[in-house]
Amino acid sequence: MTGRRRTPSTFLPGLLTRPRRARVLIAGALAACASLAAGCGVVPGATGGSGDDAITVMTWAPQDTAATNKPGMPAFARAYARWINGQGGINGRKLNVLTCNEHNDSVSAAKCARRAVKENAVAVVGSYSQHADSFFPPLEGAGIPYIGGYGITNAEFTSPLSYPVNGGQPALLAGLGSALAPSCGPVTLVRPDTIAGDQLPVLLDSGLEAGGHAAAHDQLAREDATEYGGQAERALQRATADPSGTGCVVPALGDRTDTFMDSFRRAREDYPEVRTATVLGSVDQTTINATGGASGPYEGSYVTGWYPVAGDARWDPMRKVIREAAFGDNHIDPADAGVQTTWIAYTVFKRIVESLGDREVTADAITRALDGGLKVGTDGLTPTLRWKFQDKLASIGFPRLVNANVTLQVVREGRLVSARKGFVDTTKTLESADMS
Repeated sequence: MTGRRRTPSTFLPGLLTRPRRARVLIAGALAACASLAAGCGVVPGATGGSGDDAITVMTWAPQDTAATNKPGMPAFARAYARWINGQGGINGRKLNVLTCNEHNDSVSAAKCARRAVKENAVAVVGSYSQHADSFFPPLEGAGIPYIGGYGITNAEFTSPLSYPVNGGQPALLAGLGSALAPSCGPVTLVRPDTIAGDQLPVLLDSGLEAGGHAAAHDQLAREDATEYGGQAERALQRATADPSGTGCVVPALGDRTDTFMDSFRRAREDYPEVRTATVLGSVDQTTINATGGASGPYEGSYVTGWYPVAGDARWDPMRKVIREAAFGDNHIDPADAGVQTTWIAYTVFKRIVESLGDREVTADAITRALDGGLKVGTDGLTPTLRWKFQDKLASIGFPRLVNANVTLQVVREGRLVSARKGFVDTTKTLESADMS
């Protein structure tokens, strides 16, 4: 298709060559940091003391764009730094958090990565970017690990310096397909017309086909459209075209899912029996509320997520950090999957640093600990995490995908609640996916 706007990063199989890791020293002199603090997103007071024992990390995400925005991730990272430093830091070391607006742009993503290198960051933690082809080369050249990215690109599951905490879009869509197979007629996937969206159909289909269901209709849409009336009507027609049963519509448009659902709600008046389903990150409780709650189009819908529902008591420590250190920042929504991923990523990072004891905290020391088989618990929010270069899903091009578990949730009376107790492991479903 000519004139098609593309996001340059995607789920493309293959392994990256392991770079020679450069030794990265922690922090920098306070004078250098102070000269940058006004414009570079440094948490005030986070360096503390002489700065010699401070640990510098970076968190980036897109903000103020026409498509995907995740301002809660860097906002939470700053709040976490304030909170952990108020507790005395990590092993007595202050945490210096740099944040960067990735702008959903490959040039900006590369700039963020180069700044992490320049500022001697020992890790990039809890970040979001679709532009892995731009940000991974600078990180890999400097030996800086990428811990707990959002799981939106293939490189997060192939790069030897990536340490994901969830199964990304692969696990979410495979799990959703498995859940829909027994109960839906024709399934239509409405997804972005981007390279990053091109692998979504095969992942959803892996779950559908595992349940004996036909593959989904693949319906492309602009990721930055301001309305989706035509797209909604087309999806509804497909959902009701098969006399064998009413189908389901699966919008997976990221931040634009609520825009689609606004159009869908109006078009759906003539198709009241059509159900919807999606993945967490494309919808959350705020979206459900905005589209009518119990009377809206999501009522009864399945939603797959990576973690327990937002009301689960296992999130209480995260909510404590937000309550005590976010200072009312309305960017930070504890039900947002990006905020939750950032919390888990910093939990992992904290435990890595604690495992080093009194040793120097460098990027190389962190990667050695992780590659050496360190097991990291997340208080039940994920399975115990352990990264191997060739893990169980290496055969389909995801050697770093170590957590293929998802949770199945459903909208009942306008609330997102658990549909099934515990986690669903999508490993076998993903193993059957044809990623060629």
